[in-house]
Amino acid sequence: MPMQPQPGTGGGRKLNSSVLIIVAAVVAIALIVTGGIWYASSSDDGGKDDTASSSGGTGGDKGGDKGGDSGGDTGGQSTKATEKVPSDTNSKVLFQVPAPEVKDDRTIPTVGSWVTDKVYAKSGVAEVVGYDLDKGTKLWTIKLPGPVCQGSNHATEDNRTAITFQPKMPTKSQPSHGCTQVAGIDLDTGKKLWTKTVESGTQPISFDNVTVSGSTVAVGSTSGGAGFDIATGDRVWAPKATDTCYDAGYGGGPKLVAVRKCGSYGERQLSIQTLDSKSGKVISEYKMTKGIEYASVVSTEPLVVAADVGDSAGDGSGISDFFSIDNKTGKLRSRISAPGEQFNASCDGITKVEECRLLAVGNDRLYLPTEKHDGKGEYSDTNEIIAFDLATGKQTGQRADAGDDYELCPLRMDGPNLIAYKRGPYDKGGQVVSIDGGSFKETKLMENPATESVMDVERSMLPDYAEILYTNGRLFMSDVFASELGSSGEEEYLVIAFGAK
Repeated sequence: MPMQPQPGTGGGRKLNSSVLIIVAAVVAIALIVTGGIWYASSSDDGGKDDTASSSGGTGGDKGGDKGGDSGGDTGGQSTKATEKVPSDTNSKVLFQVPAPEVKDDRTIPTVGSWVTDKVYAKSGVAEVVGYDLDKGTKLWTIKLPGPVCQGSNHATEDNRTAITFQPKMPTKSQPSHGCTQVAGIDLDTGKKLWTKTVESGTQPISFDNVTVSGSTVAVGSTSGGAGFDIATGDRVWAPKATDTCYDAGYGGGPKLVAVRKCGSYGERQLSIQTLDSKSGKVISEYKMTKGIEYASVVSTEPLVVAADVGDSAGDGSGISDFFSIDNKTGKLRSRISAPGEQFNASCDGITKVEECRLLAVGNDRLYLPTEKHDGKGEYSDTNEIIAFDLATGKQTGQRADAGDDYELCPLRMDGPNLIAYKRGPYDKGGQVVSIDGGSFKETKLMENPATESVMDVERSMLPDYAEILYTNGRLFMSDVFASELGSSGEEEYLVIAFGAK
């Protein structure tokens, strides 16, 4: 399952408010440069659930049972819940991965994490490493010439996925060499299956987006997109090029959806196209209101797109409205207003078409967290998760309350149920809960230790940025960058993993 950047460093690090502000800014820059990951879902071919969970941007149900970022469900989840309540919901730390060393005041992206039934895989500095699920021992390492820019939020049934990366390590004089390399990787064996580039004229294209749908890897950029066979790396299609139109990026999982841009800035026309993943042929198309510059694919089945209409959000979330679209006909089903001052979800539609966080889609509903507000206690705050009907665009009346001093963050769907992370108060560890899709009754699946060192780690992992994956009683949190910034002399961590019995 992909994991939208969710909480993600490990270890016993304390961050004061100033450092948190700086870290958030650095992460935001890193994400703009590189991208993130989330969940895997079912393929085009037969509609079976993906088995690998990934973290990253839009979130989604990567098989319904293997993780989740702070993102949402991309749809296509299993009809049955798979997460069971452990005999003891009190977790322990399974393992921690030390943060990689970075010199010269550089910030290196470490975006991307996935979970299968055999391995937890995580991007490091110019590498992807597979770890034992319980012990954290290294099972394999894929070395790369440069940092990972983005990893797909989705994987195939046999746990293959794709990444983009730079051809060289960044330097002070050249902080980025462009995300020109795309590769297929096998998450179970740790093998790089192939590496490809695409040229525009004589120059390699720098990709903004990578995703997987069915057996196809799709990459998009301002110079256009391409589709590759995930097993062989053979190029299987390319969008028809025109003077003013290009495929900016794709959403994957159970369907393949393109965000196609036409026209110049200020006169932009966006088309949301459902494609045949094997041929690239357009199946259906929805044209958005002219003038909308950016759109993000939240889910491909059902098809949900987010946009900041008229730059009205004003909070940097990239979202003012959600569009529920019938991807068989291309007709608009409903439009949901989600003002940034009320709801705490975000999308990076500028460069990362599939990069959304803190939301989920399932049961033909959109699940959004509210912004934090005053709780019942004198100095407490809290939030809720609200459900919207994708057919009508109206609230269903379902609401899950975080409780005083907790904050609910949707991770993914588990069949009809919603998996959410609860960020804890100053004296308690975080929790993972399952919210029943019908009654909205909340069931605790995990509660992390209330020891200071562990709580320090959780507090440093902002659900808005870090990657969070939960599956089968295990919670994986990982950072999305490595940097000297904020170094306190204490040991810092790239990954921390929790497990309940």
